[in-house]
Amino acid sequence: MNGDLTQGPVMKSMLRFAVPMILGNLLQQCYNVADTLIVGQFLGANALAAVGSAFTLMTFLTSILLGLCMGSGALFSIRFGQKDEQGLKEAICTSFLLIAVITLLLNLLAFACLDGIAVFLQVPSDVWPLMREYLAVIFCGIAATFLYNYFASLLRSVGNSVAPLLFLAVSAILNIGLDLWFVIGLKRGVAGAAEATVISQYISGIGLALYYWVRFPALRVERAHLKLRRSCIREIAGFSILTCIQQSVMNLGILMVQGLVNSFGASVMAAFAAAVKIDAFAYMPVQDFGNAFSTFIAQNYGAKKKERIQAGLKGAVLTALIFCLIISAAVWIFARPLMLIFVSPSETEIIAEGIRYLHIEGAFYCGIGCLFLLYGLYRALGKPGMSVVLTVVSLGTRVALAYLLSAIPAVGVVGIWWSVPIGWFLADMTGLLYYRRKKGELL
Repeated sequence: MNGDLTQGPVMKSMLRFAVPMILGNLLQQCYNVADTLIVGQFLGANALAAVGSAFTLMTFLTSILLGLCMGSGALFSIRFGQKDEQGLKEAICTSFLLIAVITLLLNLLAFACLDGIAVFLQVPSDVWPLMREYLAVIFCGIAATFLYNYFASLLRSVGNSVAPLLFLAVSAILNIGLDLWFVIGLKRGVAGAAEATVISQYISGIGLALYYWVRFPALRVERAHLKLRRSCIREIAGFSILTCIQQSVMNLGILMVQGLVNSFGASVMAAFAAAVKIDAFAYMPVQDFGNAFSTFIAQNYGAKKKERIQAGLKGAVLTALIFCLIISAAVWIFARPLMLIFVSPSETEIIAEGIRYLHIEGAFYCGIGCLFLLYGLYRALGKPGMSVVLTVVSLGTRVALAYLLSAIPAVGVVGIWWSVPIGWFLADMTGLLYYRRKKGELL
C-alpha cells in the first residue's frame, strides 16, 4: 500500500494527491466533450442537441454508480487510516459485489425505459431519433463506467491517484481518435460518436482493474474475505447508498432542469449542451479537489488526527476560493471564444444564449466550490446523510426556482440560469451553519 495522507506537510500532501485526480477527471470530460465538439461541428445543431441531452441523462446514470463507488471509497480510506487490512479487504469484496448487482439492474432498466425518455425529457420530435440512436449505443458502456470508477475509488482511497489518471489519459486520446474516424471517416453519425466513447470506456475500466490486481497484491481479496457479514453490508450500504442518493439527487435535479430547457426548443438545447460542457470543465478541478480533500480527511479521521484535519480544512477552503475566483474571471471574459469551440460562428442565437448562461453561472463558482468541500467533509466524517441534505437544498431550490421564474414571460429561460447559483449559496449556508453547531461532535 502507498499514499499515506496522515503523514507529511498538510497542503503539500493534499495537493500532490489532488492534481492527478483533477487531471484525470478533466480527461474524463473529454469523452463527451469530444462527442459534442465533433458532432456540433460536423453533424449540425440537432445532432448537438441530441448528444447534449444524452450527456445530461448519462451524467445522472453515472452519478448513481459514482456515488456508490465514492461512498465505498470513503470507508476504504478510513480503514486504511486505521491500518485495518482485513477490514479493508472485506469492505472491498462486499462493496464490489453490491455495486456490480446494482450496475446490472441499472443497465437493464436503462434499456427497458429507452423509449419513455423522450416524454420525460420533453425532447423535440426532430431531435429524438438522433438522441435515441446515440443512447442505444452509449447504454452499453454503463458496466465500463462501473469498473473504472470502482477501481479508481479504491486506488485513490489508499493514496494512489496517478494510475487512474494514466489509464484515463490513454482512453481519452483513443476516444478522440475513434470519434474522428467513426464520425468523419466512416460517416457513422451520432452512433459512431457513442461507439467511440463506449470502446474507450471499456479500455480504461478493464485496464485499471487488471492494474489493481497485478500491482497491488496486498489489496487482493482472497476466499476468506468472500463472507458477506451483515455488519459489513450495513456499513458499506450506509456510506455508499447515502452518497449515491446525494449524487443521483443532484443529477436528477439537473435532469429535470434539462427537460425544462428542452421545452424552449433546439436552439436553447444546443446552447445549454455546449455551455454545460464549459461549465463542467471550469469547476471540475475544484470538484476533484473536494474529493481529494475528502480522502485526506477520511484517512486522518480514521487515524484520529484532529489537528491535521483542522489544518487541512483551512488550507482547502483558501485554495478552493482562490481557484474559483480565477476561473470565474476567465469564463466571464472568454465566454464567446469558449462557445465558438463547440458551435459554428453562423449559429448566432445559440452562441448568444450560451454566453448569457456562462456570464450568470461563471460569476458564482465560489458557491459550488464551497459546496464540493462540504460534500467531501461530511462524507469523510461518516455523515453522508448531511451531504444528501445539502444536495436537496441546492437542487430543490434550483428546480423550484427554474420552473417558477421561467414561467414568467419577462424572465423566460434566464430564470433557469439564475436558479443555479441561488441554490448553491443556500446549500452553502446550511452546511456551514451545521458545521458551526456540531463541530465538537463531528471531530
